[in-house]
Amino acid sequence: MSETAKRVALIDSGKGLLPTAKWIHRLAPEVEVLLETDPEGGPWGERDPGDVVERVFAMARHARDHGANAIALACNTASIVAREPLREQFEPRLPIIATVPAVKPAAARHQRFAVWATATTARSEYLEDLISVFATGRDVSVVGSHDLAAQIEAGDEAGIETAVQHLVAETPKDVEAVVLGCTHYPLVSDVIARHLPEGVALFDSAEAVARQTLRRMRIAPSADVAAFAADSSFAAAGVRRADELEWAIRHHLD
Repeated sequence: MSETAKRVALIDSGKGLLPTAKWIHRLAPEVEVLLETDPEGGPWGERDPGDVVERVFAMARHARDHGANAIALACNTASIVAREPLREQFEPRLPIIATVPAVKPAAARHQRFAVWATATTARSEYLEDLISVFATGRDVSVVGSHDLAAQIEAGDEAGIETAVQHLVAETPKDVEAVVLGCTHYPLVSDVIARHLPEGVALFDSAEAVARQTLRRMRIAPSADVAAFAADSSFAAAGVRRADELEWAIRHHLD
């Protein structure tokens, strides 16, 4: 890496970091992206929180030692359990950016919506507080999944279909939107949209996390990319295609 280059590390148990990586590349292609994953230990949604913190700290130290100028926790579970201890350890020298479920924008546009998340996120005080602060007066249903992230990570198309169907069955029929509260879920937003009633909007955090990461790095995003366009919630679905995964591999800096 040259002295003037900027490098950001994205941390997730696996493929969940790909939507954020794609947005960073789209908004600031000059930024080098270090993908930090934990294929042997993920998904993290069902792991002991203390174990997740240890794993995230090891990955953060690796990122620091390999020249990262910022670390984005492109994972809701990691953000919930590890963001504060990481900030105590690494900031202000190394900014730590967390992923927040898109409750605020969903609440600004819709009266009734659901939040889909891993079991850890679904039962967290963090999500409860977000809903309390940003969705007062809204009808919000939180629906947890034990296996959708794992099925996405494994690339099990039949398992993905089944897990999505279970989430849909647990979701009130009159919701106007669904917040994708796990960074893996946008990878199958096309599957999710197909199983939901027509017109139900999807919200995810990948673009917001990418833009916040660039702000913390003092990098201006491309003015050619409209902020939070109407189709941005669906932009990540194609990342799981082979050509996009090849792009991710090419940008994995060892």
